[in-house]
Amino acid sequence: MKQLIKSSLLILIGMIWAACSTTKSLKPGQYLYTGAKIDINPDSSTRIDNQKDVKATLEAKTRPRPNKKILGMPFKLWMYNLAGEPKKPKGGLRNLLRNKIGEPPVLLSEVKLTYNNAVLKSYLISQGYLQAEVTGDTVIKGKKGHAVYRAVTGQRYKLNSVILPNDSSEIAAIVQQNAENSLLKPGNYYDLDVFKNERLRVDNDLKEKGYFYFSPDYLIMQVDSTIGKNQVNLRMKVKDIAPDAGLKPYTIRNINIYPNYVARRDSVIRNSTPLLHEDFKIYDPRNTFKPRLFDRLVFFKKGEIYNRKDHNQSLNRMVNIGVFQAVKAEFLPVDSFRNNQLDLNVFLTPLKKNSLSFSVTGTSKSNNFVGSEAKLTQTTRNLFRGGEQLDVSVSGGFETQVSGQARGLNTFSFTTEGKLTFPRFITPFRGFNSTNAFIPKTVASLSYQSLNRGSLYNLNSFKGEFGYNWKENQYKEHVLNPISVNFVTAGIDSARKDSLFNSNPGLRQNLENQFIIGSSYNFTYTNQMDESRRNNVYFFGGLETGGNVWGLFASKNSLGQKTVAGTAINQFIRLETDLRDYYKITKNLIWASRLNLGYGYAYGNHTSLPFVRQFFAGGSNDIRAFAARSLGPGSYRADNITDRTSYTDQSGDIKAMFNTELRFKIVSILHGAVFADAGNIWLRKEDMGRPATATERKEKPRPGSGFGFGKAWKEIAVGTGAGLRVDATIFVIRLDVAFPLRKPYLPENERWVTDQIDFGSKSWRKENLIYNIGIGYPF
Repeated sequence: MKQLIKSSLLILIGMIWAACSTTKSLKPGQYLYTGAKIDINPDSSTRIDNQKDVKATLEAKTRPRPNKKILGMPFKLWMYNLAGEPKKPKGGLRNLLRNKIGEPPVLLSEVKLTYNNAVLKSYLISQGYLQAEVTGDTVIKGKKGHAVYRAVTGQRYKLNSVILPNDSSEIAAIVQQNAENSLLKPGNYYDLDVFKNERLRVDNDLKEKGYFYFSPDYLIMQVDSTIGKNQVNLRMKVKDIAPDAGLKPYTIRNINIYPNYVARRDSVIRNSTPLLHEDFKIYDPRNTFKPRLFDRLVFFKKGEIYNRKDHNQSLNRMVNIGVFQAVKAEFLPVDSFRNNQLDLNVFLTPLKKNSLSFSVTGTSKSNNFVGSEAKLTQTTRNLFRGGEQLDVSVSGGFETQVSGQARGLNTFSFTTEGKLTFPRFITPFRGFNSTNAFIPKTVASLSYQSLNRGSLYNLNSFKGEFGYNWKENQYKEHVLNPISVNFVTAGIDSARKDSLFNSNPGLRQNLENQFIIGSSYNFTYTNQMDESRRNNVYFFGGLETGGNVWGLFASKNSLGQKTVAGTAINQFIRLETDLRDYYKITKNLIWASRLNLGYGYAYGNHTSLPFVRQFFAGGSNDIRAFAARSLGPGSYRADNITDRTSYTDQSGDIKAMFNTELRFKIVSILHGAVFADAGNIWLRKEDMGRPATATERKEKPRPGSGFGFGKAWKEIAVGTGAGLRVDATIFVIRLDVAFPLRKPYLPENERWVTDQIDFGSKSWRKENLIYNIGIGYPF
C-alpha cells in the first residue's frame, strides 16, 4: 500500500512538473509570447515626466496580451498543458481543464509590430510628444520570445496661448463668462484628453443656457505648432458647418406627463383628457398618482430656458423614487426647429404594485445580532398614491464555527419588520425639502428580532423608529432617527443561569428587561460605485444616544433607578466609525482593509452599555482566529473558556479592530483570500465584580477588562488565515480558516504564540484552528 501511495505521488508530481513547462504544447517554429518591453529614449539619459507611468500605459496598449498570471504564475496555461489533447470533442475532465479553466499559449507570431508602433506613437502624440517615433522588434530566447519597442519622444510641447471663441455671438459670450473654469491654461502641457474634456465642459455650460441641440463635436481645436521652442498656440472655435438648431437656446412650452405609459396603449393615453396641475398636463385616466407628486419629480416650468441640471435631476428623481420601471423624457421641437421652443413629454411606466423578493446578504454588525441572513420581502408600492412604499420582511440569519472552542454554539436570529417609506420629508416645518437629484425619505418602521445564542440564552427585541434618510450626493448619505424606542427581554435556561452569570460577570444586569429610548444619526460615504477607480473607500460614522431626554421625565423606583412603565431605562452615548479601503492591484487582485473603532459611555442606571448596543470581538466577520464573541474584554479570559456547553459572550464598551486581506480570483466564480485580523474590546471601567445578595451568587471580577491608554496596545489580539469564496454575484458563500498569532489573555511576555504553530499536531489544530462559515464578504 505504501508503495502504491509513493508511486501515485510520483506520477502526480510528474504530471504537475510537465504542466509547469509553459512551452510543452508548442510545435516546431512556435515561440511563447511573454510580453512587451518599452524602452523610452534608450539613447539618451533624459527622463520624461512620469516615465514609469507612461511605460506602463504603453505596455498595456500593446497587443496581444501574454497569458494571464495569478500571483505571477501562468496558472491557466499550466491547466491547458496539464489537460493535454482531449480524446472526446465535448465533456470530460480534460475538456474542462483545457477549454474552460485553461488558456492556450499566446504565440510570438500573433504580435503585429507595425500596428503596435502606430498605436504607441499616436498615444505619445496625444500627450504632447509631437515628434515621437516608435519602432518595434522581437527577441527570441529558447522557445520563448518578447517584443521590444523603442520610443523616442522628443520634447513635450506646451501651450503658449489659448484663444477661446471671442466673436459677437451669444455662444462666445457664454464661453467667455466661464473662461476662468477653462481646463486650457498657457504653460500646461499639450494633452488631447484635456482638449476633449474642455469641449465637454463648454458643451455643459451651453446646455445650462438652453442650447439643447449643441454638441461637443461642433467645437474644433486649431493648433499651431510652428512657433518654435516646443510650444503651440491653441484656438477654439465653433465649426462653420454647425447646424442652426445647435446655435440657439430653447425654452419649454408644454409639459405633458404620462404616468401610466404603455407603448401598446399610447394612442389611448394621448387621447384622454389631461388633468391640469400647475405647469403640467397629466394624462392619468386611472388617477393612479396624486398630481402634487410630480411637483417633486419634474423640475421644469413652462416658459423657462432648458437646462441640463433640471433635466438630470428630474430623470434621477423619477428613477430613484422606486415606483417606475421605465422613465423617458422626450424633448420635441415646436414647428420643426423654426421656433425656439420645446415640448417636454415625460413617459413613466409603473412597476407592479406588489412584488415578492428574496435576498441573501452578509453584513458585519458590531452588536450581538448576526450579519449573515436570508430575507423574504413583500413590497407594496404607491400605497397612498404619492409614491409611498411598504416593505414587510421576514429574515433568518446564522453564524457558525465548525471547529474550535465555540463549536456547537451556533447563533441564530429571526427578524420580522414592517417599514413604510414616504418619498419626502414629513416635518412640522413647511418648505423643508431637498432639491437635489435624490429623493429625501421619511421612514417609519416596527420590528421584532429574536437572537438565540445556542442553548445559553435568547434575546427578544421590539423596536420602533421614525426618521429621515437623504443623500447629499451620490457619495454621501445621511440617516437621522430622532425617535427610536427599543424594548429588550431575555430568556435564560434556568438550569444554567448561575454558571452563565459566573462565567460572564455583569451579564445578569445586561440580560434584564431594558428600555432603550433615544436618537441616532449615521453618515455614510462611499465611492464603490465608481468601478473605474483603482482605489475605492467606504466610511461609516454613527452617533447614538439613549435616555437623554426621557431621563428628565422618568420616575425612580425603590432602587433609585430611572424607569419608564416600571422598566429601567438606559442612558448612554455610543460612537462608532468604520473605514474601509479597496485597492485594485489588478483586475482580479484586490487588497481590502478595514478599521473599526467604537466607544460607549453609559451613565445613570448602568455603568455599561446595554447588551444589544455593546461591542464584541471574534467571529466570522470580525477577528476570525478567535471564536465568536469570545475575545476580551482586555486581557481577561473566562475561567471556563474550554467548556463548550457553558461558554458565552464577552462584550465591552470600547472596540478597536483592523482587518486586511488579499482577495484574488482562482477560476470562474471561485475566489480566494489570505488575511490578517487584529483588535480587541474593553470595558470603560474595569469590572470589579459584585457582592452576593439574598437571591443570587457573588459575581467574580474580571481583572484586566478595563481600558487604559498605556496598556491597551499590549492587549491586541492578532490572527491570520486563508479562505475560499464562491462569488456568484447574487450571493457569496464563504469558508475561512484562521489561527491566532497573539493571545492577549496570556502573560504579557508569552502573548506572541508564533513559535507554537504546529500544523502537524492534532492537539494544536484542535485548540487553535477556527473554521468560519459565512454569507457575503466579511467587509
